[in-house]
Amino acid sequence: MEAKYEPQQIEPKWQQSWAEQQLDLAPETDDRPKFYALSMFPYPSGNLHMGHVRNYTITDAIARYKRMQGYRVLHPIGWDAFGLPAENAAIDRGTHPAAWTYKNIEQMRALLKQVGLSYDWERELATCAPDYYHWTQWLFLQFWDAGLAYQKEATVNWDPIDHTVLANEQVDSDGKSWRSGAIVEKKKLRQWFFKITDYAEQLLNDLDKLTDWPDRVKTMQANWIGKSVGAELTFPVVGAAQDIAITVFTTRPDTVYGVSYVVLAPEHPLVKDLTSNKHQAAVEKFIAEVAAQSEIDRTAEDKPKRGMAIGAMALNPFTGKEIPIWIADYVLYEYGTGAVMGVPAHDVRDFAFAQQYNLSIQTVIVPQEQEAQTDLAEAYTDPGVMVNSAEFDGLDSPAAKTKIIAKAEAQGWGKARIQYRLRDWLISRQRYWGCPIPIIHCPDCGVVPVPAADLPVELPENVQLSGRGASPLTQLEDWLQVKCPSCGAAARRETDTMDTFIDSSWYFLRFTDAKNDKAIFDLDKVNDWMPVDQYVGGVEHAILHLLYSRFFTKVLRDRGLLKFDEPFQRLLTQGMVQGMTYRNAVTGKVVPANLIDPENLVDPETGDRLTAGYETMSKSKHNGVSPVEVIEKYGRDTVRMFTLFKAPPEKDLEWDAADVEGQSRFLGRVWRLVNGFTAAGGANQATGKPDKDLRRAIHIAIKEVSEDLDGDYQLNTAISELMKLSNALQDSKNTKSATYAEGIETLLLLMAPFAPHIAEELWHGLGHEQSVHLQSWPKLDPTALVVSEITLVVQVNGKVRGNMQVPADADRQALIEYAKGCEAAQRYLEGKEIKKAIAVPGKLVNFVV
Repeated sequence: MEAKYEPQQIEPKWQQSWAEQQLDLAPETDDRPKFYALSMFPYPSGNLHMGHVRNYTITDAIARYKRMQGYRVLHPIGWDAFGLPAENAAIDRGTHPAAWTYKNIEQMRALLKQVGLSYDWERELATCAPDYYHWTQWLFLQFWDAGLAYQKEATVNWDPIDHTVLANEQVDSDGKSWRSGAIVEKKKLRQWFFKITDYAEQLLNDLDKLTDWPDRVKTMQANWIGKSVGAELTFPVVGAAQDIAITVFTTRPDTVYGVSYVVLAPEHPLVKDLTSNKHQAAVEKFIAEVAAQSEIDRTAEDKPKRGMAIGAMALNPFTGKEIPIWIADYVLYEYGTGAVMGVPAHDVRDFAFAQQYNLSIQTVIVPQEQEAQTDLAEAYTDPGVMVNSAEFDGLDSPAAKTKIIAKAEAQGWGKARIQYRLRDWLISRQRYWGCPIPIIHCPDCGVVPVPAADLPVELPENVQLSGRGASPLTQLEDWLQVKCPSCGAAARRETDTMDTFIDSSWYFLRFTDAKNDKAIFDLDKVNDWMPVDQYVGGVEHAILHLLYSRFFTKVLRDRGLLKFDEPFQRLLTQGMVQGMTYRNAVTGKVVPANLIDPENLVDPETGDRLTAGYETMSKSKHNGVSPVEVIEKYGRDTVRMFTLFKAPPEKDLEWDAADVEGQSRFLGRVWRLVNGFTAAGGANQATGKPDKDLRRAIHIAIKEVSEDLDGDYQLNTAISELMKLSNALQDSKNTKSATYAEGIETLLLLMAPFAPHIAEELWHGLGHEQSVHLQSWPKLDPTALVVSEITLVVQVNGKVRGNMQVPADADRQALIEYAKGCEAAQRYLEGKEIKKAIAVPGKLVNFVV
């Protein structure tokens, strides 16, 4: 073995050896318990960044540990390969999305292999490959057969830059597209949807089953589903030619006697029918102004609400009073019924709106033992006692809710209802590079699904991507024209493609049987490997990907394909990797680090002072670090150790070159430690006496590292324990003992999941022929942790005069007797009268003489 640690020499060698031995392939049949370790699969951008390295190294360390624990492990990788970036890149570069995508896959595959990740590469998949999207289309047919796929005219989110529709979940909180950053517009289009709302209650209730998910992720999903319990109430329109009523949903039916107006969304169909001639022009102008606003602007709490009356009246059936009908920008047609009842006395937003437009305010709930107020300074929104509410006066408002709903149902004025914030999943995309929707439009039969035997409907390659707008598939007549599967008449294919989140909502199932060309997967295999035992990925996918994957799993369970309710048993959301970012203190503009004098933090262009701070790595911030460059300088194991040691997995990691150096030095120390042991004869020279303290340090390391890996994956503290064991071995004077040999081997076994290459090289350097990654995880000997002796400090008149080894279980009197025999303290006690002996068990004895 070389005297100097040269990672660039040993790491490629062992990666080739592992591949030849097929160490990382998941066994098909095995009596061992299974463990499915999975990272969220990457988009093939062609570049490997430190975020990738961190995510995949975390999962890899877990997978390697579980193999050594005796599990059969499935640890696969694939590519989320459809989507807008590839199509836009192809347009910009004058190439084909497939060529761009597969080139990037080839590059990233090589980069991931370079890191030393123990993937079962035989299960690799790409969502853009026909042998994958064949089954994505088959799944669409399953949803169609279950009545969960449908097409309708809808107001949709339109990205004006990428020229495609976005799901509600793909619009950021500031009303911008999650990908392009454009202000999202509203458009009416005929679109395809999946009925995720049919599973809203299950998706919400089953969050309780996810005991090993972060609470914040479950909270985000619960809030997105947004369950509201209340009532649907109807307000008849006064003087309407037909029986027209406005239906509202409210969680506060106890406030219905305080309704002083009804508000419609400006885009509500009733607005056109109910607006008086006098108000027509003003209402049309207002509707046009609102249409130009983003949804976020319309509903933002910190912005004043705008509205106007339309010249029509409704009847509050509970009071018998006529109330005005308004339109307002804060009411959205796509949410609830597109109408709300205005109760200014008991709703903060309604109170502000009523004050702004001088609308009446009627108190119907007051705090206990308080009479109704006529002049409110603010809305009262808490429970209380009913007033001004006919026969319900005097009731507690929660009890009144139930009774008022009962009255509404009895009188035909409404009914109890549960409503969700969640909307059906809009899956249509007006783009080329995606999975074609397997639907044929027949002039006689209408919408007809493509027969399963005719799948896949392949994407044609001869497309012209000359610009953005309607899908280029609309121009391919040879592809578009097809015979109707039902009647044989001339028909046309659907030209929309599917949202790429469809692809990622089931990929983890395909990994269990990735090469099956007869079925989506073998039922025995998928139900054997699933659910995923450990899923690792970014918290940014808390709503989109994770919610959709849960939905898919439940639908396929109900179709008889799966025998489990949830796809991911345990979830770890890793933090981001951050780099030092320099910004102009005046303009906020990022200044590249290579243009800055670190001794003089000023903008070289303007002379303004610069601020420096850690921000998530990105090209735009000029704070990225190339994993390839770091690997070339320090080696794969150093990069792995740094990303695992610098911070707990769930926290952000701040890149620091000095810490990378520190990990490199630590691996160098381990190399020299083991190299020195083998050079001196290794375990064959175990002639020294047993070392109880060292053996205790060894088994403390086994205990602590195992607990860190079995608990919350505190990989950083696990590596700290490796360092402690290394230091204990370094400090040991008994290097010829069997205990020391045990410590050396244990150190390498414990290091194997974290730094697999150096552990393998040093393991073979000890004379072993079989891979370190095929060894069993070290077993803890609890007896080694027991402290049989302690060091007793002996004091005379409060000054330390000696110490000695004594039994750990000695009582106070025994300790005093032992202390009297301490040779080092004898001369201080000789000829002296001991007036008092103070014993502190486990620590010291002090003689007062």
